[in-house]
Amino acid sequence: MAASAAERAVLEEEFKWLLQEEVHAVLKQLQDILKEASHRFALPTSGSGGAVKQENFVLSTSGTDQVKGVLTLQGDALCQADVNLKMPRNNQLLHFAFREDKQWKLQQIQDARNHVNQAIYLLMNRDINYQFKTGSEVLKLMDAVMLQLSRARNRLTTPATLTLPEIASSGLTKMFTPALPPDILVNFYINLNKLCLTIYQLHVLQPSTTKNFKPAGGSILHNPGAMFEFGNQRYEVSHVHKVECVVPWLNDALVFFTVSLQLCQQLKDKISVFSSYWNYRPY
Repeated sequence: MAASAAERAVLEEEFKWLLQEEVHAVLKQLQDILKEASHRFALPTSGSGGAVKQENFVLSTSGTDQVKGVLTLQGDALCQADVNLKMPRNNQLLHFAFREDKQWKLQQIQDARNHVNQAIYLLMNRDINYQFKTGSEVLKLMDAVMLQLSRARNRLTTPATLTLPEIASSGLTKMFTPALPPDILVNFYINLNKLCLTIYQLHVLQPSTTKNFKPAGGSILHNPGAMFEFGNQRYEVSHVHKVECVVPWLNDALVFFTVSLQLCQQLKDKISVFSSYWNYRPY
């Protein structure tokens, strides 16, 4: 239903106020929240010139003590992993740790931080002096910011699906001392607010085996019985151990993403509400 001339004048004044005042207030709020989120990905120690502090996390799992260990995280880098594995078959204890000169970059954390910083950049490009002329301009900005925030969140909530040969050929296998035995594979990844370690124990499939060889596809977590071929040798996964530790600042970051996405959506809704008062699109 079309608005009367008087109603339209009032609505246009309200819409003008929304564009000139409220939009900038929301953008400032978003910037503050996302800067907090960005700081969570790099935790500077006081008086250290901006160096990122190391944090130790104890690995835990429910119902078994076959894997124990401590992971040391420094921003987006796993700079130490000290792991003990009790072999199920013979209870032999296997110990392995990162070499002193090695660290493993957690691409998920790196990517999430980059997306957050890109969202901040988009917001800072529209500072307090910038005059929004139309609602569609605001919607376009909100869509761009929400895209970056969704990508940041998805990088933490959706670990990569990898094939077993991809895990076997990963540089991660070369990082340990003593070197990992050929029948052990490891993989690290982020899942929500947890840093996860998966250890796969393998056994070699002999050429004479009557088993029907069917290579497994990509997965976040492979199950016992999964088969693959690597280096002209066929393997089957015999045991899988998954352990994890909660990283509190990842949880903070996920909360900041959710709050920011809600703020963006609320601003979009306010802008869109005005269209229902006109019989044409005012933006």
